Amino acid sequence: MCRPRPGQRTVTGTATARDDDTERATLDKATAENFPVAPFFLPRAWRTDLMAVYGFARLVDDIGDGDLAPGGADARLLGVPRERAGDRMALLDAFEADLHRVFDSAPHHPLLRRLQPTVRRCALTPEPFLGLIAANRQDQLVKRYETYDDLLAYCELSANPVGRLVLGVTGTSTPERVRRSDAICTALQIVEHLQDVAEDLGRDRIYLPAEDMKRFHVQEADLAAATTGASVRALVAYEAQRAGDLLNEGAPLVGSVHGRLRLLLAGFVAGGRAAVEAIAAARYDVLPGPPKPGKLRLLREVGVTMRGEG
Repeated sequence: MCRPRPGQRTVTGTATARDDDTERATLDKATAENFPVAPFFLPRAWRTDLMAVYGFARLVDDIGDGDLAPGGADARLLGVPRERAGDRMALLDAFEADLHRVFDSAPHHPLLRRLQPTVRRCALTPEPFLGLIAANRQDQLVKRYETYDDLLAYCELSANPVGRLVLGVTGTSTPERVRRSDAICTALQIVEHLQDVAEDLGRDRIYLPAEDMKRFHVQEADLAAATTGASVRALVAYEAQRAGDLLNEGAPLVGSVHGRLRLLLAGFVAGGRAAVEAIAAARYDVLPGPPKPGKLRLLREVGVTMRGEG
């Protein structure tokens, strides 16, 4: 048998190393997220499973946003021909096919191979994962939302599945908790949209409902301005109030659980509330860049949420 010389990798070893690098590059993005993905205080099994879910969610968003690492490694792993490596719809189709393998055979992408034990251990269903894929397909086709209800329907796909997966991983899902979780996740998605108005516009996407833009006399050109005009500020304030109301609607979820999960969920609610406060403190001037809360503000909100106040 031909053995590699010291320091020499077989072709299979090299491919495996590249796959590992692709997987790690996606998972490393967790440190840059608005909220801790799998904080240290959680049980190790939960951290492992939450990171597996994160890897799926991060990769599908990177596909939908065109933010995959250069070189086409993800396309290769998903079986997408090199000439179509930039075709987001083709990549999403291939990613969905690989997701189905998680449930019935052996997936190809290392992030989906990582997900498979979590799916089996936690008895997760395909529906929330398919929702996240559907949201990213919608992003390729729908660039504007006419009504607030239209935006809520989008959040049902883009945000709410994440909370449902957290409840599934921790074994705490009930219909009432799912309802509260959906309110929190939708609120967090709206807050992110408010923070990223300029960035989203750069992708030719506007997540501010057109009916609300008309109500506040905001034109698309106003969103491309260097400074935030009074009408845009009023619109952002209105949407921020909606997000705050949703956070308050969902906050009782925190008190329905115990221990370290309660702290995790309080962090999600507090992060949303602190972000809304930061937007207000910036006088709703979101166009120069996303207003972000400081650590002290976030810790204060965690305490308020844990005590069931606010």
